[in-house]
Amino acid sequence: MVLLDLALQGLSVFGFILFLVLWLMHFMSIIYVRLHLHKKRSEVKQPFGQLAGVSLLKPLKGVDPNLISNLETFFTLDYPKYEILLCIQDQDDPAVDVCKKLLGKYPNVDARLFIGGKKVGINPKINNLMPGYEGAKYGLVWICDSGIRVKPDTLTDMTNQMTEKVGLVHGLPYVADRQGFAATLEQVYFGTSHPRSYISANVTGIKCVTGMSCLMRKDVLDQAGGLVAFAQYIAEDYFMAKAIADRGWKFSMATQVAMQNSGSYSIGQFQSRMIRWTKLRINMLPGTVLEPVSECFLASLIIGWAAHYMLRWDMMVFFMCHCLAWFISDYIQLTGVQGGPLCFSKLDFAVAWFIRESMAVQIFLSALWDPTISWRTGRYRLRCGGTAEEILDV
Repeated sequence: MVLLDLALQGLSVFGFILFLVLWLMHFMSIIYVRLHLHKKRSEVKQPFGQLAGVSLLKPLKGVDPNLISNLETFFTLDYPKYEILLCIQDQDDPAVDVCKKLLGKYPNVDARLFIGGKKVGINPKINNLMPGYEGAKYGLVWICDSGIRVKPDTLTDMTNQMTEKVGLVHGLPYVADRQGFAATLEQVYFGTSHPRSYISANVTGIKCVTGMSCLMRKDVLDQAGGLVAFAQYIAEDYFMAKAIADRGWKFSMATQVAMQNSGSYSIGQFQSRMIRWTKLRINMLPGTVLEPVSECFLASLIIGWAAHYMLRWDMMVFFMCHCLAWFISDYIQLTGVQGGPLCFSKLDFAVAWFIRESMAVQIFLSALWDPTISWRTGRYRLRCGGTAEEILDV
């Protein structure tokens, strides 16, 4: 009986600490978004003509309805000195024709097409980028996924963040306005749950970076062994960021978001993507097993029970009030990340928010169930520590 009482007291204390931590994360992310995102700097850190040259590495595979319009935004960047290195693995990939069309349309843009890749490990993105990386002529490399679209001043914003002690500049992932409920679901996730963890980690000094849009110092990457050193990992972005941090460099977040604008999306694709990301985090960071308690419904149950045990408050009333407060704070944060009016109604937000929160535990359990992932054209078995091996069909 004594042990049971101690266990219950311990759980109630955990609930109280969880409440403090999660709401600190809420407030940190909301305040950061309001103060930092979508803000034009009053001071220009570098004269425009003296901005450092940038080599843009663009990994491409396949086409979707938005590919050509997304790529074209990089050809119209307002930046004095940059090159576009388009990397495609397969000669027969339809993305080749898209690239050739843009190369012909913008002959004055310094852009090259690399076809064939170079097999240096199990990571297909790294293999695809290798020829472009080896041919890069500038000291800054910008690795940016094919589904990203940019504004004319995006690269200027990123290089202005690349100050003397900064080795990596990254953009907060978000999603462009698109049609359909699946698009709303993605936008709600990348405007609420994801930035809460992403921003809180970076504000508190934890290096949390996604590889959707990253500007890095090439000489620092070369000191770590170049792209080849990260080809053994599926989550190459995490290990590149770690290598840069280990060498004493700081990170900075751009004031503009990394705007995802894929033309191919569905609820199933979103769910598969979340499961894949969770599997990677579990294998790289064992602490990920605590992730479900940071989600609204499970956290509200634990905190509600703690409030009932310690303060004799009604558990279900507290649960409902806590969920409502969470819902409101998520909406405030979403509007901040959006930086303008939302393209969907408050009712659409409520439905998408409820479904996303309801999916959270199921996604985590699905990730635990199967240690293999499918990415691009391959299947991989993850190992503890973040490495992986390709599963070859016999």
